[in-house]
Amino acid sequence: MKKENSISRRSFLKNSAMVGALGAIGTGGAATVLTSCGGGETAPAVQPLKQPGEYYVPNLVDFAADGQELKAGVIGCGGRGSGAAFDFLNAGNGVTIVALGDTFADRVESLAGELKEKNGIDIPADKRFVGLDAYKQVIDSGVDVVIVATPPNFRPIHFQYAVEQGKHAFLEKPICVDPVGYRTIMATAKQAAAKNLSVVTGTQRHHQRSYVESYKQIMNGAIGEITGGTVYWNQNMLWFNERKPGWSDCEWMIRDWVNWKWLSGDHIVEQHVHNIDVFTWISGLKPVKAVGFGSRHRRITGDQYDNFSVDFTMENGIHLHSMCRQIDGTANNVSEFIQGTKGSWNSATMEIKDLAGNIIWKYDGEAEKANFKQVNPYVLEHVNWINHIRSGNPIEQASETAIACMAAIMGRESAYTGAETTWEAMTASALDYLPADLNLGKMDMTSFTPPVPGRPREQKK
Repeated sequence: MKKENSISRRSFLKNSAMVGALGAIGTGGAATVLTSCGGGETAPAVQPLKQPGEYYVPNLVDFAADGQELKAGVIGCGGRGSGAAFDFLNAGNGVTIVALGDTFADRVESLAGELKEKNGIDIPADKRFVGLDAYKQVIDSGVDVVIVATPPNFRPIHFQYAVEQGKHAFLEKPICVDPVGYRTIMATAKQAAAKNLSVVTGTQRHHQRSYVESYKQIMNGAIGEITGGTVYWNQNMLWFNERKPGWSDCEWMIRDWVNWKWLSGDHIVEQHVHNIDVFTWISGLKPVKAVGFGSRHRRITGDQYDNFSVDFTMENGIHLHSMCRQIDGTANNVSEFIQGTKGSWNSATMEIKDLAGNIIWKYDGEAEKANFKQVNPYVLEHVNWINHIRSGNPIEQASETAIACMAAIMGRESAYTGAETTWEAMTASALDYLPADLNLGKMDMTSFTPPVPGRPREQKK
């Protein structure tokens, strides 16, 4: 019989100061704290989903360890490529940038000017490469590592050549936009591993301390077995470039790449892949089928949709709901929610709650600021990359990121067609978004139109 002074685990969690105790960075497993304190009885220990050592946790130190000098080449000198270049330079000592490449000369010159002004790095004229084949010239210019931040459709080709030439690679996400690109990435990732090359991708939540600590808590069993989730990226419309006089068809599309599905993969792939990746990473599951819908209401240029809603059925039968939108004047939400048998995790608040809604863990952002100098995950992903290279302990993130990209591709194609898509069929598909006649001149623009799902309703005669 229970003693009269015993209290339930639920009431203990609700009334104790558990949140403060659990909020510190680097807390131990949930099983060490989720216990009753009445009558000497304890609640059953929480079963971990995985044991420590069975899953990868990055060592998120402030600064990369000193070691071999690393000379980087940047392929894609636009906003993200420029940002990644300085993130790399801020990640450690003994790293520099020696070569730049982009389709357009003004982008190369702009980044070269920034590097000179901000870091005193002078890129020689013969290491500034321009054109669609600039990536080969950068890779062949004597660099040790490459930062690939071109429009997404080009990334599988650039990654493939970098690995063939034995270069470590940082790949901005997404790393593929179609099944042909997916298969290229997966094959190249195997080659990279065989050559002991380190490959890190721009899914920066894998290097964001709040996400990593949440991941550890979930692996420790804090929410029990995962039973489903919902992921969101709803925001205002992204940037666009209206066509300027003198721009060819292809130049306009590449300069406005984020609005064209052949270049970006549409925003479900280009942007929302972050949120889908969080679920596939934490759950360890990939989708087996997807049913989705979307539409185009407000987009100004390009041929993409501006909203998607997708129901994914995962390998073990649980469901993930994916929602993304880029429309001004609508409700915004960029977050992930994962439900388990014992509780739930919400990235919007970085909290874990039990089934009664009581907070049983919360990430302490103030403690992170007090304990670490570097809190920018965009820099930390480069710190981790450099450390893996210098330690001789290679990391390969491309194949994991490709799974999230393929999930997004499945959702996109279901929305475009109105059909159910499956993992088996999509990964084997011959679908290739890269135009057969790729040049910087005139293109057949009639082929770049927004998709319309289903078929027209038959008219009565």
